[in-house]
Amino acid sequence: MTTYLFAGGGTAGHVNPLLAVADALTARDPDATVIVLGTAEGLEARLVPARGYELETIPKLPFPRRLNGASLSFGGRFRRAVATTGEIIRRRGVDVVVGFGGYAAAPAYVAARRAKLPLIIHEANAKPGLANRLGVLYTRHVGVAFHGTKLRHSRFVGMPLRREIESIERDAARAEGIEFFGLDPARKTLLVTGGSLGARRLNTTISESATDFIARGWQIVHIVGRSSEFTDPGLEHYHVVEYCDRMELALAVADFAVSRAGAATVSELSALGIPAVYVPYPVGNGEQRYNASDSVHAGGAVLVADADFQPTWVSSVLLPLLEDDVRVHDMAVQSRHAGTLDGNARMLDLIDEASGAVRGRRR
Repeated sequence: MTTYLFAGGGTAGHVNPLLAVADALTARDPDATVIVLGTAEGLEARLVPARGYELETIPKLPFPRRLNGASLSFGGRFRRAVATTGEIIRRRGVDVVVGFGGYAAAPAYVAARRAKLPLIIHEANAKPGLANRLGVLYTRHVGVAFHGTKLRHSRFVGMPLRREIESIERDAARAEGIEFFGLDPARKTLLVTGGSLGARRLNTTISESATDFIARGWQIVHIVGRSSEFTDPGLEHYHVVEYCDRMELALAVADFAVSRAGAATVSELSALGIPAVYVPYPVGNGEQRYNASDSVHAGGAVLVADADFQPTWVSSVLLPLLEDDVRVHDMAVQSRHAGTLDGNARMLDLIDEASGAVRGRRR
C-alpha cells in the first residue's frame, strides 16, 4: 500500500485538479492512501473533507512581495512549516509527494527533498506560481496544463478534470441539460460564466445585449455569480442562474461560450470542443490571458480585453461570428484539438514514472 501526500490549495485552481487526480488515483488503486496537505483558511478546508480525504494543515504562508515586518520573519516561519510537514511525512509514512501549487505546496516540496521522496508537480496556470517555480528545482517530474507554460523540466499533461467532465456523454447530458435549464431544443445555446463570484463586465454587457442574441435565434444560460449585483430582465430564452452546481450540464448544452479565462474553465471548454470568447480578468498578474493562449492560437477561441467587452463589440464582432456557422464549427474543432480529456491519466503516468525511478535507485 502506497501513501501519497497531495499538497496544495488556497483557490479552486489548485484544489480542483488536486481532487481530480486523487479521485483517479484511488479509483485505480483502492489500497492507496491519499492525505492532503493544505491550510485551514483555503478552499481545501471545506472541499477536501467533503470529498472524503483527510486534511493535514500548516499555517498559511504567503511569499513576501515587499520588504516589511512579515517578510523579515518569513524565513523562520517557512522553516517551521517545512519541519511540520516533515513530521507529517514521517508520522504518516508518506511514500510519494504530489504538489499542485498554493500556500501549502512550497514547504511540502522542501520536506520531500529532505526526505528523499519522489516529488511530482502539476502547474494548472499557463503562468506558473511562485511555489511551483521553487518546486521544479527539486524534481524532473513536472506536468503542465498548457503547452505554452515555461517551467523547468515540464511536459504537457493537460488539466486533470472532474470525473463528471472527463466521462461526459454529451448527447445524453445535453438532453438532460435542456430539461434541467428549461431550454428550447430548437435554439442554439450561449453559455456565459464569470466563475462562482461572477464578472461584472460580462454580466452587464450580456444583459444589455440579450435581446440581440435572442433575435438571432440564440438562447442564453447566464451564470451570474453568487455575489453579483444583477437584476434578471425576465426575458424569454434568457436563463439566469446565480450558481450552477451541475456545470457538466451547462457545458453539455453550450454551442458557444463567453467566459473569464480561469485555467479550469479554459481546460473544460477546450476538452469538450466548445468555441469561446475569453474575457480575461483584468486584475492580477495577467495569467488568464496566458491561459487562453493555446485555444486562441489554435483558432478555437477569441480573446477580448475586459474594457473592450462592450455592447458595441458584441454587435460588431460577436454577433456576426455567431451567425457564421462554418467558422463556429471550425472553432469547435480547433478548440477540441487544443484541449485534452486525459489529464488524469497523464498525471498518473507521471506519478508512476517518478515513483518507479526512485524505487529503481533504491534497489
